[in-house]
Amino acid sequence: MKKHIPNTLTCLNLVCGCLSCMAALKSNLEAASMWIVASAVFDFFDGFAARMLKVSSPIGKELDSLSDVVSFGVAPAMITYTWLTRCFFEIPPAHQTPFMEMMPFIVLLVPALSAVRLANFNIDDRQSTNFIGLPTPANALFLGFIPAAAEKIAILSNFWVVWFLTLALAILLVSNINMMSLKFKTLKLTNENIPRYILLFIGLVLLIFFQQGAFPLIILTYLLISLIYHSLIKLQVL
Repeated sequence: MKKHIPNTLTCLNLVCGCLSCMAALKSNLEAASMWIVASAVFDFFDGFAARMLKVSSPIGKELDSLSDVVSFGVAPAMITYTWLTRCFFEIPPAHQTPFMEMMPFIVLLVPALSAVRLANFNIDDRQSTNFIGLPTPANALFLGFIPAAAEKIAILSNFWVVWFLTLALAILLVSNINMMSLKFKTLKLTNENIPRYILLFIGLVLLIFFQQGAFPLIILTYLLISLIYHSLIKLQVL
């Protein structure tokens, strides 16, 4: 029985991703974003369960990637498309053009490049301790919670800002930028763990003040800390 537990959790990740897509189709963006959080939880625990039960398998690895394409690629793209469309219709009609009306389809880059990133991750031995490129769950949490963050950060209701953020994050998925992993080998305050604890502290503060809208800010903080941390490693400061 235990060998099926990780794959069951992975399938629940996929189901939550599908539910997110269904909610986005009904323009219920709050529910759609929360289903992405549920997917991320199952995505964490399927790998954790596989390691704890020592039942890792090639099938589980492939199933995990296929589920992630839906939960962290398709689902956030549908949320962002719906939000971009809303932002477009907030633009005065005199400034709307047929070309701009097609621009929300930029979101199709998100599932496409998420799939490329996940395929690369499966065959890249360099990503066992850190990530190369923005992880798909981080990208999904950023895009999926832009509508929630826009309630307190008005600029995230701007069509052009959301469009450029979508493009930039899609490119980051397949970039060669080193990103830190949040997996702790030990809970000690080592040089490797200091940036992780800083991120956790800042993330907690942001959640208190911004609640659901904190996720885009947390991911931006993650990007910034990762860039600083790996720059210091290159400079041999750490």
